Amino acid sequence: MTSWKGKTRGGLAGYKIFISILRKLGLPFAYLVLKFVVVYFIITSPKSFRCTFLYFRRILKHNFLSSLIMILKNYYIFGQVLLDKISVLANFPNTFTYDFDGEENLRKIVKEKKGGVLISLHIGNWEIAGQLLERLEARINIVMLNNDYQKIKTLLDNTYMKKNVNFIAIKDDFSHLFAVKNALQNKEIIAIHGDRYIPGTKTIKCKFLGKDALFPSGPLYLASKYSVPVSFVSAMKETDKHYHFFASAPKTYSYPANLKTRNTKLKAMIEEYISHAENILRKYPLQWFNYYLFWESYK
Repeated sequence: MTSWKGKTRGGLAGYKIFISILRKLGLPFAYLVLKFVVVYFIITSPKSFRCTFLYFRRILKHNFLSSLIMILKNYYIFGQVLLDKISVLANFPNTFTYDFDGEENLRKIVKEKKGGVLISLHIGNWEIAGQLLERLEARINIVMLNNDYQKIKTLLDNTYMKKNVNFIAIKDDFSHLFAVKNALQNKEIIAIHGDRYIPGTKTIKCKFLGKDALFPSGPLYLASKYSVPVSFVSAMKETDKHYHFFASAPKTYSYPANLKTRNTKLKAMIEEYISHAENILRKYPLQWFNYYLFWESYK
């Protein structure tokens, strides 16, 4: 299995061009330009194309032609998601609408004032749920890749100045773990993805969509260690202007003293997370945005 390299595709120049388009011409025109960018991305990204083809062909069992069509749709939706994210973070005019399934679950976490962990994965558009996070009136710490953090910081440095949101950048020296620890000890909320890991991170092998894949144990390990409630969350794009947010009922996991029992418990916790992810992907199969060989085998 080819592991994820800890970086996401996309340079500052591309972001700047689309920010200029969004600012001057709006989101619909940016979507139009995006169609040409999708073709460019397919031509210049053979590895990503292969990984996505295997996802549709071997994991979801589409035929050859259907898999190719699905790749085009997947890339276009991914581009739309990125543009939507920029539009929201930069406070550009937009008319997004939302459905919220499970908002009461997040409000329950806030009300208990114990802190909490919201775990998503690289599907849909987590950042688009920012409006909901604001309404929660709680300190939110979004854990994200250092590469992505630097892009957002450079381009949209003052976007969150008036919002109760803090970014924690994932770094190779694992120093971000101290920031996460401090946030949880301060009874704040952590929002983090649970489907990628950097080299050196502890992982657990589980079945995901019928085949073995590795998942980091860190997010759920921290939640159990600090005895804070966990909710599995996703924000999925349904139309050009509409998103559907999902949040599972909060659950607090135990932290067994015995290491073997703890590892068994961790795997069971990750399997619950995977169950949530599988249910979402069955509804939105086109919104899988991990462009590397995620599964150990595609045979």
